[in-house]
This record gives sequence, structure tokens and C-alpha cells, in this order.
Amino acid sequence: MRAPVAIFAFNRPQTLARVFAVVRAARPERLLLVCDGPRADRPGEVERCAEVRRMLDGVDWPCAVERNYSDTNMGCRARVASGLEWVFAQCEEAIILEDDTLPDASFFGYCDELLARYRDDARVQMVCGYNLLGRGELGGSSYWFSAHPRIWGWASWRRAWRGYDVTMRDWPAMKQTAAWTARTPEEQAGWDAYLQGVKDGRVDTWDAQMTLLAWRTGRLSIIPATNLVRNIGFGVDATNTSALASPGPPVGAMGARLTHPADVVQSARLDALWVRRELGPRVTGARRVLRRVFHWLRGR
Repeated sequence: MRAPVAIFAFNRPQTLARVFAVVRAARPERLLLVCDGPRADRPGEVERCAEVRRMLDGVDWPCAVERNYSDTNMGCRARVASGLEWVFAQCEEAIILEDDTLPDASFFGYCDELLARYRDDARVQMVCGYNLLGRGELGGSSYWFSAHPRIWGWASWRRAWRGYDVTMRDWPAMKQTAAWTARTPEEQAGWDAYLQGVKDGRVDTWDAQMTLLAWRTGRLSIIPATNLVRNIGFGVDATNTSALASPGPPVGAMGARLTHPADVVQSARLDALWVRRELGPRVTGARRVLRRVFHWLRGR
């Protein structure tokens, strides 16, 4: 495979072992490793973080390895955002996996081909591996285009990362622009309170900011016709998925030869179906909205 792979890890050696085994089988020529540090008040976390880093020392194939490790705990928002800033400072494009996003082996070739195909296409934000809907009616295409970035296994370019703002300076002023009014009523109802919570620091996350970037620029994200990544981080030690009922549909394989859509155009139909499936009926009340969308976005 051509593209560098970046792994983001923290304190879960059990899930990392499975992700790292798939990366080892893919044998990337360049590997970028980002780790957060332990929290001093969590018993056993120093040892678990150390075990994670020992595991990441186990690169046994020809590979250039670069590390960006924090000695102290930065938290989800600061560590992932700063880690991605570092990754895209080192390379023009990369495949991104967290320590609980387990891809099918075909995920890497799919990312490789689409990173090359859309490298200079400013309409495209990222290549995603997760598809909540499973196989859709795509007219034979291997993927479709969405207005929503999905971060359970993804790939992108330095040129698409530019403009990312972890502090969300554009929110809530963005609500007065076409970037927000173009969203459907369901999207607005589901995202408004959540985005404000992220802006205020009540939600410790980095990926809502990626969605704002995509909406502000009008860029689209590629969604595979079949789900290629499964979240294996569900459980009591998860950061944000301990309360979720399901990690998504089963993982399938992407064919070796991709069939490309005729044009780079959002599938509003599939986006609407995805939003309805995640949010359910139109919700009212800021607390209920915040809870539902928190679970929707923070699949990690």
C-alpha cells in the first residue's frame, strides 16, 4: 500500500492489538503513531498506556515509524486535534485509525485508490470507511458522497485539513450563513445543541469541528457501498460509546476494482436516511437532542 497509516491510541491494549494486527498485515511503508498520556487519578492507567506503547514498538516489517506521544493526558479534543495537525504536517495524505476502529483488509486498498483519485479535487473532504446503512441502491457504484464526515476509519489530505479550527470560532455565527440554512430541519434539530456543547467545552471532542469545516467549505465525504470498519471499543472503559447499543452493521469487503460514480454529488436521499436512522423521529427539547446527537457523533 502507498498511503501512510496513522494510529491514534490511548489506554486500551486489547482493542489496539486487533487493530494493529490488521495494520501489520497491510504492511504500510510509513506509520505515524499518536498516543495520549495517562490520567494520574485513574488506577492502572499508567500501566495500560505503557502496554499500548510497547505494543506499538512491535513493527516487524520494513517501515518508517514516526511517533508523537504525550507524557501527560491531553484529553480527546486536544490530543486528537493536535495529533492530526502533526500527521498532516508530516505528510500530504494519510489513512487514520483509532485504537478501536477495526477495518476489513480491503479498507486500505479502497483508501489508497480514492486518495489518489481525488487528491486534487477540492470538492472532496475525506474518504470514510464506515457505512451505517450497509449496502444501498447505488446503481452499481462502489461508494457515494455525503455532506457528513464519518470518522470510524477514514483518510484525507493536508489540503482538506487546512481550515480546521478546534476552537470553533465560526460557531454560532455560521448559523446565519448558507452553510447552516442548507441543512435539513432534521439536521439542524439534531446538531444545534450538540455543536453549542462542543463550542462551550461541555463535550470533549474533535470531530464536530471536522463537520463544521465540511459544511463551511461545501466539501463532501466518500462513503463505501458496504461497511468496511467496525467499532470494537464498546464497553465500560470507552470514552463515548459505553451507552450505545450497537457498533454498527457487520463489516464486508470491498472489491478489488472500484466502480466510480459519474460525478461528485451529494446523495441527499442516503444522507436523509442515515440521519433518520440515527436520530429517529424529530426530537424536541435541548437535553434529548444533545444526548442523541452525542451518541451519533462520538462513535469511538
